[in-house]
Amino acid sequence: MNILDYLWQFDSAILLWIQSLRQEWMNPFWKGVTFLGDAGWFWIVLALLLLCFRGTRKAGMAAFLALAVGALITNMILKPMFVRTRPYEVIDGLILLVEKQRDYSFPSGHSCASFAAATALWGRLSHRTGIILWVLAGLIAFSRLYVGVHYPSDVLGGIAIGVFAGCLAHRFKPLSSPA
Repeated sequence: MNILDYLWQFDSAILLWIQSLRQEWMNPFWKGVTFLGDAGWFWIVLALLLLCFRGTRKAGMAAFLALAVGALITNMILKPMFVRTRPYEVIDGLILLVEKQRDYSFPSGHSCASFAAATALWGRLSHRTGIILWVLAGLIAFSRLYVGVHYPSDVLGGIAIGVFAGCLAHRFKPLSSPA
């Protein structure tokens, strides 16, 4: 057995374990959390709101840059390169809690977008806000496992790409316009 087989078995075991922890009363919460990451809409709206105010405009631009870099790497390069099947299609007994996804599994776009924006905004907004955004990003990432649409390695890959994109965007210094 090679390393990829071990990874698949480990990923599958974790997903089935998470499924065993599901409670009917928690399902709407986790479905709602995963909805916040759909197409990155929450993070896009947040970035747009930040662009509206002079004091947070650079933070909004950094969030948009991070989202764009993360989406490019995740959706345009890695998903077509790896073509990984979704776990609910191959793991016997895994129950899907949301609709079937239309793209490939690796890496998680929800996790990437969430950590890209949260990382780009870290230090550009208050410390408390930064913590809240990172917690929300973590909840969105975990929700993808809970609802059964990603393997843990997909989520970890998405987080890594998101943090990379967010760090890149955080370092970006937009040119200021002449006075």
